[in-house]
Amino acid sequence: MSAFSRFTPLISALPSTVPFVGPEALERQRGLSVKARIGANENGFGPAPSVIAAMREQAGDIWMYNDPENFALKQALAAHLAVQSANIAVGEGIDSLLGLIARMVIEPGTPVVTSLGGYPTFNFHVAGFGGRLVTVPYVNDREDLDGLIEAVKREQAPLVYFANPDNPMGSWWNADKVVAFARALPENCLLILDEAYSETGPASSLPAISDLIDLPNVLRTRTFSKAYGLAGARVGYVIGAPETVIAFDKIRNHFGMNRLATVAALAALKDQAYLAEVVGKIQAAREQIGVIARDNGLLPLASATNFVAIDCGRDGVYARAIVDGLIQHGVFIRMPGVAPLNRCIRVSVGPKQDLDLLAEALPKVLKAIGSI
Repeated sequence: MSAFSRFTPLISALPSTVPFVGPEALERQRGLSVKARIGANENGFGPAPSVIAAMREQAGDIWMYNDPENFALKQALAAHLAVQSANIAVGEGIDSLLGLIARMVIEPGTPVVTSLGGYPTFNFHVAGFGGRLVTVPYVNDREDLDGLIEAVKREQAPLVYFANPDNPMGSWWNADKVVAFARALPENCLLILDEAYSETGPASSLPAISDLIDLPNVLRTRTFSKAYGLAGARVGYVIGAPETVIAFDKIRNHFGMNRLATVAALAALKDQAYLAEVVGKIQAAREQIGVIARDNGLLPLASATNFVAIDCGRDGVYARAIVDGLIQHGVFIRMPGVAPLNRCIRVSVGPKQDLDLLAEALPKVLKAIGSI
């Protein structure tokens, strides 16, 4: 009997892979210490002091399960967004929510449209449920809205993924283009509009809630991982029409939310003054990354996120050599995985001391790799 016969044919056929290799794994593999963690699109400025205080105050309650209805957080988000709590579903980060959406829509062989080189965790979930990825290349480092719609119609796809602002390029479309894109999709195609970086982009990039809330085929995913500085807490949520959002209750992990993570999210949502302060720090750090790139003859791309994609002017081999060289100096960054996007490296914002380490190491790495 085969050792794998106890698993489904799909599981047996999937490669043993993960979307990302974390800095912890690199430390273990290479026997080094990460000094500047500026590669995972985390917010190195951290959460508000009020958030830390709230978690400390309620840490003693960790023996209790979290409210399986997520009532308080849904109410707070609804008030913040001026919607009803029925428009909100809460989950363990956007990554978990993407898996639930995939489970709601995808059967083996289902065509799913996304951008070639876009967020790989979504592709990971599509593969895990047996979907068939249909990819559309970026155009001028932005997701191709016309190409995505064309692919949806050609494949009769019931699911399409689009991130605005975008990961991994940091580019964005203005709100009017996003709304037009959503309204041009067939009614039987569900749009995942990933807005993980909604707080860090220009106001012009974010459609008003009222612009899309009437569309039952649109789910907007957001997170506390980026601007709010709570990546390790894993708190995400979706905004959509009640008849669409209610589907989550049929399959979600009702005890999946961490009690202290919920406390943190509630406190973070209250402290909008700190959020504004951090967004300012993110903008300043993007500018600093741009200066470092230009000082080394590289081209920073305009960014609406908490990272900057930097065009290294060559190919993926050269960009990979920069990434590998920097980690030897304790500087952790990443790069897009698909050509032509992989001519770039991607640097997350962080405190000045982290970016100073990048500024010190980058010219040494570029000199070392030379004309590789």
